[in-house]
Amino acid sequence: MKPVFEITKAAYFDAAHYIEQGPADHRYRKLHGHSFKVEASVKGEMAPAGWVADLDSLDAALKAVAAELDHGLLNDKPGLETPTLERLCLYFAERLKVQFPGLSRVELSRPTIGERCVLAL
Repeated sequence: MKPVFEITKAAYFDAAHYIEQGPADHRYRKLHGHSFKVEASVKGEMAPAGWVADLDSLDAALKAVAAELDHGLLNDKPGLETPTLERLCLYFAERLKVQFPGLSRVELSRPTIGERCVLAL
């Protein structure tokens, strides 16, 4: 049996959002911002090149998606009209899966407030 590896890269972005669910006076309804960390993992056997996937390519792709959201209003992005952590994980996964079919995990966190979400693929 061949060994299976999982490689991971991380990127960071800052963005604003609001969430319309919940009571009318809930703090989530107000426009506010967060610093986000996103990690993407690719799992698989070692390719003839000696790796699962090119870490530089994964880094560039992950940072490109993060740049789409950086310093913007998440609610303005199609698919993120209600920008929960879960929907943000899906947003990244949908954009990365085409280039990285071995994408196995997307983790999105707001480190300063101790929140995170993991999408296992």
